[in-house]
Amino acid sequence: MAKPIRKPPLTSSWDSQISLLVWLSACISVLSFLFYYRNREIMLYGDAVAHINIARRVFDSLTPGLLQLGTVWLPLPHLLMIPFLISNQMWQRGVGGSIPSMAAYLFAVAGVFRLVRDALLRSGDDLSRLAASAAAWAAALLLAANPNLIYMQTTAMGEALYLAFFIWSVVYFAEFVRGRQNALTRCGLCLGAACLTRYDGWFLAAAMACVIVALAIRPSEPGPGASVISRRAAVRFVLLAAAAPALWLAYNGIVYRNPLEFENGPYSAKAIELRTQTAGNPGHPGSGNPVLAELYFVKSGEITVASNPWLERTWVLLAFAALVFASMSSTRKSYWPLLLILVPLPFYALSVAYGGVPIFVPDWWPFSRYNVRYGLQLLPAFAAAVGILVYATIMTTRWSAKLRTAIVAALLIFAAVSYATVWRAAPVTLQEARINMRGRNHLEAQLASFLRLLPPDSRLLMYLGDHVGAVQQAGIPLRRVINEGNHRVWMQPRDPDGLWERALADPAKYAGYVLAFKGDPVWQAVEAAKARGDDHLQEVFEIHVSGQAHAILYRTSNQPD
Repeated sequence: MAKPIRKPPLTSSWDSQISLLVWLSACISVLSFLFYYRNREIMLYGDAVAHINIARRVFDSLTPGLLQLGTVWLPLPHLLMIPFLISNQMWQRGVGGSIPSMAAYLFAVAGVFRLVRDALLRSGDDLSRLAASAAAWAAALLLAANPNLIYMQTTAMGEALYLAFFIWSVVYFAEFVRGRQNALTRCGLCLGAACLTRYDGWFLAAAMACVIVALAIRPSEPGPGASVISRRAAVRFVLLAAAAPALWLAYNGIVYRNPLEFENGPYSAKAIELRTQTAGNPGHPGSGNPVLAELYFVKSGEITVASNPWLERTWVLLAFAALVFASMSSTRKSYWPLLLILVPLPFYALSVAYGGVPIFVPDWWPFSRYNVRYGLQLLPAFAAAVGILVYATIMTTRWSAKLRTAIVAALLIFAAVSYATVWRAAPVTLQEARINMRGRNHLEAQLASFLRLLPPDSRLLMYLGDHVGAVQQAGIPLRRVINEGNHRVWMQPRDPDGLWERALADPAKYAGYVLAFKGDPVWQAVEAAKARGDDHLQEVFEIHVSGQAHAILYRTSNQPD
């Protein structure tokens, strides 16, 4: 009697598909990086330059160490960059800051594939397997091909890195719900990494912790593949989820004497907004209004996937249709973990309304582009929605094969057309960087051309917070620059023994050159020295760039002619 032909293991088939997907994504990642690098656009964002130099100063500084990580921005992205910034060339050109983002992009794409595939696969029958595979490919390719994500993953910005941790946290959480017990620990680890990457992760951790506690207190009746969690396991997960935020609060409390320094300190989003408010400009759109704030956030998500009002609205309708299908499906209980990818909706509504986080979109007042990259947090939801609709179409057997094929093709064509409009107009995240950073980048390029001429052993006094890119472009090691990071921050508000404070009190004594920008602490120190009649500062050059504080470089008596 002939033996029946055995089908290859399902996991083997999935693994080969993920491998192919990762290779395709790697090609997109590398080619796009080379394109934007050649066009000198990987360091357009001032924040990207700042991230690179925060990581660099951990080991390249007059006062090196982990305290150089500062506050406000969470530390993990900087720690991941450090190995790639040891090379002076990779630091100066910004390449070292791009590598973690590019790697995260690959993980994010693979994570969406796995999330959608596992959520939709119901059994081993061929139709279900085909539908789940098609849906997973559709979702993953939509994420991989998004023009705005493609650009952002070439930079040192944290969007791609957070998306990877966010997606895999949901992947492992969903696997736990389906009965894989060890997935909860992996979820906690990814969640901890997300919490040390962006504050979005703190909200995600709180949401997941609440769900786990609810499952432990009132577990549902176990079914096939369902997971029941003990209260002890729930407590372990909550502690694991809270570990990263607790660590950052403790760091801020010990070093800055304020656990919420990142939230209400002088460099926080709230403080920056207060400094920019005037009588005629009381706040950004959505400030104090979570409904309006939500609309701006959703709009920022729409314009990351399309550059046409009708196409933008259609994406939201597709997402709503997928939500309706999931809620009406006979297997809707297996879909609910996917709701966690909607966590950015309440988080950004609250952040914009009460956290001093503005979002400006070009179609709405004030008709500008600022923080539009936050809309990328909705990209997993949009991608998963299309995947769910592809799955629903294929599984609707009462429709003819031709009709199902036509609907799937229409969904993919719609996505392709949407992305084509984005490419045609240029990704909005790239537009934001080009427009908002034009003056700043022009000033830093001019400064760098002069700073390269300084003697190689000279020491420079400069406030790095606004224009560290000039030093980076000039290739001047940060250990040759006295800056605001060279003091004992735990002795705030004043450190009389700190190098920074001593240099500001007597610039000519500690530095050979002084670079001052109008209004910054160095400028104030120079003005105070002039008021005392100090004649040890000789002006070398002055640069004026429209919209930027003008800069003056001085040579001191400590630097021979």
